[in-house]
This record gives sequence, C-alpha cells and structure tokens, in this order.
Amino acid sequence: MKSNVTLRLAQVATLTFAATVLLVGCQPIDPAASVSPGTHSAANARLKADVDYVDGELLLQFDEEATDDVKNKALDKVKGIPAEKILTKAMEKAGKKEGLMVVKVNKNVLEAIADLSNTAGVAFAEPNFIYTHTAVATDPFFTNGSLWGMYGPATSPANQYGSNAAAAWAAGKTGSAAVYVGIIDEGIQLTHPDLSGQVWVNSSDPVDKVDNDKNGYIDDTNGWDFANNDRTIYDGGTRGTLDDHGTHVSGTIGAKANTTGVVGINWNVTLISAKFLGSRGGTTANAIKAVDYLTTLKNKGINIVASNNSWGGGGYSQALYDAISRANTAGIMFIAAAGNSGTNNDATASYPSNYDLPNVIAVAAIDNTGALASFSQYGATTVDLGAPGVAINSTTAYNTYSSYSGTSMATPHVTGAVALYASTHPGATVAQIRNAILSSAVPTPSLSGKTVTGGRLDANAALAR
Repeated sequence: MKSNVTLRLAQVATLTFAATVLLVGCQPIDPAASVSPGTHSAANARLKADVDYVDGELLLQFDEEATDDVKNKALDKVKGIPAEKILTKAMEKAGKKEGLMVVKVNKNVLEAIADLSNTAGVAFAEPNFIYTHTAVATDPFFTNGSLWGMYGPATSPANQYGSNAAAAWAAGKTGSAAVYVGIIDEGIQLTHPDLSGQVWVNSSDPVDKVDNDKNGYIDDTNGWDFANNDRTIYDGGTRGTLDDHGTHVSGTIGAKANTTGVVGINWNVTLISAKFLGSRGGTTANAIKAVDYLTTLKNKGINIVASNNSWGGGGYSQALYDAISRANTAGIMFIAAAGNSGTNNDATASYPSNYDLPNVIAVAAIDNTGALASFSQYGATTVDLGAPGVAINSTTAYNTYSSYSGTSMATPHVTGAVALYASTHPGATVAQIRNAILSSAVPTPSLSGKTVTGGRLDANAALAR
C-alpha cells in the first residue's frame, strides 16, 4: 500500500510555477532576504507575496532519513499539499534520494516557513523566489563602431574598455564548436541568421517521443523549456514572451562571423538552451531544474564549460546553492550578473551572484568610457570584475538586432571569454578558468574598491594565463 505522502503526490498533477527573473540587468528584489528557517527574520518580513516569492507556495527539503510519518506530520503542521517533487539526475548522482518538494499552503508562506523551522525531519523550507528582469532597449555593429564591447586598445575599430576579444580573433583564436555553454534564461531563436548552427542538436535523442538518452527529458533536441515543461526552446511571442533576452545574451557569447549583423566573442561555440524564464519569469524550482539539466549533460560527457546567468532576485536559497554546487563539482562555471540597482552587494546580498562558490563569477557593468554603469551593482568582496554592459548590440527575436544595457549584458562577455579560454585550454578546471579570467583583469579606476579584482575583462589576455 502506498504511503500517505506517496498518495498525496499521486493526487496532485505535476505543475510548473512561473516567477519573474532578472534578465537584462538583474535587478534583484531585496536580495538580502535570505530565508533559511530561523534566520533573517527581519529581512523576511520585508518580502512581499507575488512580488518577491510565489504566494501560497514554498520549497521543502526533508532530511534523507525522514520517515513517511515524520513527513506527513510536517506537512500537516502547515496544511501543506505537495504539488511537485523535484528529483533530478544530478541530485541522484550527488547521492540525494529525497528530492525537493514544491508545497502548496493555505496560509502566509513566511509563517509556514517559520512553523517548519524546528520541525523534525525538515532540512530546510524556503520561498519559491521570484526572479525579475529589466531590459532597456536603446537602439541599430563591428565595422561601423557599434560593437564596442568586442574591441580592445589596439584593434580596429578600437576601444580600450571593450573585452579585447577582437585581439584574440586576430591571433586566430575564435572558439570551438567542441565547447558548450548553457544559456539559463529565456529561450534562443536558433534560426536567427547569426545563431543558426550555433545551437546544440542532441543527436542522442531524436524526435520520436522517447527519452533515448535517458536524461529525464523526451526529445530535448536543443535543450529544454522548464517554464513550459516542453522541448520547444523558442516560442517567439506565442506564449507571451519574445525570447529576446535569451537570444541577446546568446549573440554576445556566440554569434557567428558571417558578414551579417553582429559577432560574438566566439565565432564557433555550441549553445544549449536551459530556458526557465517564461511570460511571468521563472521560479527557484525551475532554475534548479535548469542548472541540474546542464550538470546531468556534463556528467554524460558533453563538454559544458559554463552557464550564463543574467538574472536574479529574491533571497538566499539553499536549494539553488546546492544545485550550483553540483555544477561546480561537475566542472561548470556559473557566470552571474551582479544586478542593476546601483547598490553594494557587500552590504545587501544579490543572488545568485552572491553565492560563495568556486564556480561563481559575479559581473558588474561598465560603459564605453570605462565608468562603472550608473545602474550597476558592485562589491569589493562579492563582485569579481567589470565588463561591457551599456549600449550592447546583439541578436534579438524575429531575426532582429537590438541595443540593451545592464549587468545582464556584461555577464555574457565574461561567459564568452570563459568559452574562448576553454577552446584554447581543453580540460581546464574551474579553478584554472577562474584564475585566468580574474588574474588578467585590467585595473580600472571606476572599479577600484568596487570589485574583487579592481579591474575589467580582457578576453585576450586571459588566454595567456
């Protein structure tokens, strides 16, 4: 006979819950509000339902040894109804058997979390945070001076505050299709003239309604849409989202050189879509699935070197921290936007960029004069370096090009540099990649005392580390 917990789970259809994520600029909403049980109570009180977290819903992690009776007592304590159990392949590989529950509650979420804080069998309970994005279109690329983020002090055109990727190209270093990068974001217009052929095609899982590669996702040809729980990574407005932001960051990382439009830091690279931002954004629950999806692919032998994370919001999530830690163990860098609120991340934490893990690099935005962008968040101990993030032209949906500003735009410059480094240093570890990117940062007055390195990205100099 099934346990009560099993019966409850069987009675509730698996749901995908939406929430908003910080795309272009990562403007986290009160990111100091960490909500591990029993901590940050004052910060928690400032959180707002359906603004900072999904109302009537929480994430619940039971101890591995918790019995069904203990679980039921905990659920009964908050009148909780399991809505979804998240047990990814990456969790299983890490030795997790219990998984993470999305639980519906008919009471104030923060009160329910407080009730669970000292409950037997509960490892942690936290909100299903909402992540938001704010994109600012200014707009129409390399030859006409518009793509300053790719320039360097001695390139033509030149801009000393660009990423200096063009200097690497001049030396014949333009990336490799054998290097894979995960785009945790909106979807990608894989048919865009500058992105066609740059997006992963999963030969191990042909479209036949069978999970041939046994990664838990049926026919994930180019990645997976966790926002809508299907294989279509580009919706192009049909579900209320243009997939502009995911397409934009993809172009900065890997738009191909084809005499059309823009070009990315890597002329050759393979992009995998882990879409979790939909028409209403994305939740912690779906972000975890997206991170673990890439980790599982890496564990299966796909050379994923980094994920780009131009989003943020909410507070500290132990569950998301654990997922990023699993990615670190697998050897995947996690490049994250510092945020767009103009605040100090040392004083008010911004997630996910503030997670203190070896694979996390937090990125601030600078403009074409080398100034820290007025909107960019910073932190002498929590934000690693700056990169071009103002008036950045790149690919957008419907075969278009747009100019956006934000730390979301700075982040893919660093992710692109990581991929370029991996193409010239096969097998490089997280530690080696991190050292190469950070140790080659160019000292920049506006970033002195504002970032860990006090400098800005130099994609070409990193290659010599």
